[in-house]
Amino acid sequence: MGSVVKKRRKKIARHKYRKRLKRDRWKKRHK
Repeated sequence: MGSVVKKRRKKIARHKYRKRLKRDRWKKRHK
C-alpha cells in the first residue's frame, strides 16, 4: 500500500512541476 501512495505523490509532484514550468515559459515570452 505504501508504494502506491508514493507513486501517486510522484505523479502529483510531476504535474505541479509541469504547470510551473509552463507558466515560467509564458512569463519569459511576454516580458
